Amino acid sequence: MDVQRKLEILADAAKYDASCASSGTKKRDSSDGKGMGSTAPGMGICHSYAPDGRCISLLKVLLTNACNYNCLYCVNRASSNVPRARFTIDEVVKLTLDFYRRNYIEGLFLSSGIIRSPDYTMEQVVSVARKLREEHHFRGYIHLKTIPEADDALIAEAGKYADRLSINIEMPEETSLQQYAPEKDVRAIRRTMGRLRLKLDEAEENRSTKTKARPQRFAPAGQSTQMIVGADAASDHTILHTSSNLYGSYRLRRVYYSAFSPIPDASRALPLVQPPLLREHRLYQADWLMRFYGFDVAEIVDDNAMLPLDIDPKLAWALRHRDRFPLDVNRASREELLRVPGFGTKAVERIIATRRTTTIRLSDLARLHVPRNKALPFIVLSDHRPAPHRLDEARLIERFKPKATQLGFGF
Repeated sequence: MDVQRKLEILADAAKYDASCASSGTKKRDSSDGKGMGSTAPGMGICHSYAPDGRCISLLKVLLTNACNYNCLYCVNRASSNVPRARFTIDEVVKLTLDFYRRNYIEGLFLSSGIIRSPDYTMEQVVSVARKLREEHHFRGYIHLKTIPEADDALIAEAGKYADRLSINIEMPEETSLQQYAPEKDVRAIRRTMGRLRLKLDEAEENRSTKTKARPQRFAPAGQSTQMIVGADAASDHTILHTSSNLYGSYRLRRVYYSAFSPIPDASRALPLVQPPLLREHRLYQADWLMRFYGFDVAEIVDDNAMLPLDIDPKLAWALRHRDRFPLDVNRASREELLRVPGFGTKAVERIIATRRTTTIRLSDLARLHVPRNKALPFIVLSDHRPAPHRLDEARLIERFKPKATQLGFGF
């Protein structure tokens, strides 16, 4: 099989993994003429977006889509009737370097099916990164998938070469993982996450200690994971509670949510249709509220409940807590401002900086990049105060829901 055909198969097989952002690592470049590549903003074909809005491009492939495991939700499972392919280490290295020279990519996202054993698979994945870094002095971004049962020495070596490591927890509940992926052990996954956190903490501590010796490098962009949404009956509350636990216990940089997509020859245990993509979007919004806005899971969604699809979770919270509004923008604390619908973290920082020198008026909102229609019912300004009945109005929620549209007949 030629390399082009392998690339078609293995790039398509990798598309189900959503965790491929290249943010968070330290900046490197090859301006000294001794290496190749950089982690500066990419200008090639964009495949993903960093949290700061920057377009990034990664060569996203599997080393092989052959796999010993038979996870029911995976298109590459052992019993799946799909074409199989496998790259050699040199083929992945050459593809990465050639694509980088053509300005197609700014880095590599490499995962693999489990073949022979976890240690063998992990050693193959690490060998690609080792060869890129040591033989070709590649300084672009590298994200490696970690095999949970692999030897600790291999994981340590992966962190030496990779910018980010990730382990997919796959399902929000242990019982679901046992049902859909019986060969996988959630305890082994969490043990590996814990080992990664210890190594990340150690590397951070070494960087902060002033010594002449250069600190050992270990995955400066941290670790991430992914959960499949909609393959089981887990509620949004369960998914977010699991994410909150992962952030607190393992200091993950990101939890990615991937809406389940029906696969060929699927098991009868799986749903016939995929969940609405809007559900995935609402989970990302709720995740953002937990990470950057100071919300707890219990504030965002009730026990065993689902996030509303017609309005975003922050607006839904505000409508449930109308007694806290309207809020005086010129006097409220940063924590209070972050809970106003339409106020993002950057807008809040601009508001706080502006009100140190002047009183914020209605005309200032556009300059501060605040969406007025969403925020006005919830705030007080020097020249604006919402009518007393506005927040108590039963139809307030209708103001924010998307307008109904007439469905066409397809002709």
